[in-house]
Amino acid sequence: MIERHIDINRFDYDLPDGRIAKFPLAERSSSKLLVYRGGEISEAHFADMGDVLPAGQLLVFNNTKVIRARIIMHKPSGARIEVFCLEPHDPADYERAFAVTGTCQWSCIVGNLKKWKEGYVEINFEHEGRPEHLRAWIAENRGREHTVRFEWSAAMTFGQLLEHLGRIPIPPYLNRESEQIDYTRYQTVYSKFEGSVAAPTAGLHFTPELIEGMK
Repeated sequence: MIERHIDINRFDYDLPDGRIAKFPLAERSSSKLLVYRGGEISEAHFADMGDVLPAGQLLVFNNTKVIRARIIMHKPSGARIEVFCLEPHDPADYERAFAVTGTCQWSCIVGNLKKWKEGYVEINFEHEGRPEHLRAWIAENRGREHTVRFEWSAAMTFGQLLEHLGRIPIPPYLNRESEQIDYTRYQTVYSKFEGSVAAPTAGLHFTPELIEGMK
């Protein structure tokens, strides 16, 4: 039986800010590992993964890279608007969406939407010594998500624009802005192809040495 009216307060719990690991450990595989085996719970470290898993197990790795999907833009009036790119809309596949120049459309979540009822938001920036701009309009309101049309003046692909202007979308419960360390540590060591807006967090603890040792 499906419960159609769910009280989200039933899922509320206290999470003190001091118990949140806001920054990664110096060594990826030093994170703690919870092991459940034979009805018993024990604690290890991620570096022990090769000893914990039985021989012959199949591991499937998601090798997509996290894109710099958060773009902080402003209305001409100064209001701060956050545009979070979820997936390409036109062109509709990632490869073409990252390679396109001039204009494109993405499905986005918009922060501070109440301040953006009409008109465009923008970022003014410099590229190769010239003043440039990126502007965005809401093309379609689809409830939680919106189709956003981007247009830009620089001779850059949209993928290059995201690398230049975007931010890594770290989890909101960290209660901080993304920093330089996140651009490398919020990617898995085996990521290859752009196409994710959130890292598969368990994969962040693998190191090349651990993967080689498990083979």
